[in-house]
Amino acid sequence: MVTKRIHVVIEGRVQGVFFRACTEEEATRLGLKGWVRNQADGTVAATIEGDAEKITAMIRWLNQGSPQSTVTRVRVTEENPTHAEQDFTIHY
Repeated sequence: MVTKRIHVVIEGRVQGVFFRACTEEEATRLGLKGWVRNQADGTVAATIEGDAEKITAMIRWLNQGSPQSTVTRVRVTEENPTHAEQDFTIHY
């Protein structure tokens, strides 16, 4: 298994539409680690780590978003894996 870590910023109508909760659910289903949080500028940011193939699946999901969201852009930055997170959580 190749471990990959990414930081993403999701733009669009992504706050107040259960985007963070759905992101946590999907990441947990895929067995990924990390966190997701709302940003002051209206975007949602997340750091996600795990199997490279599952990261690719998560990026596809983020581009679609939660049922009530409208995603207009997902910016992805690769980072070095840290293995710091034990699960996937919502940061407030």
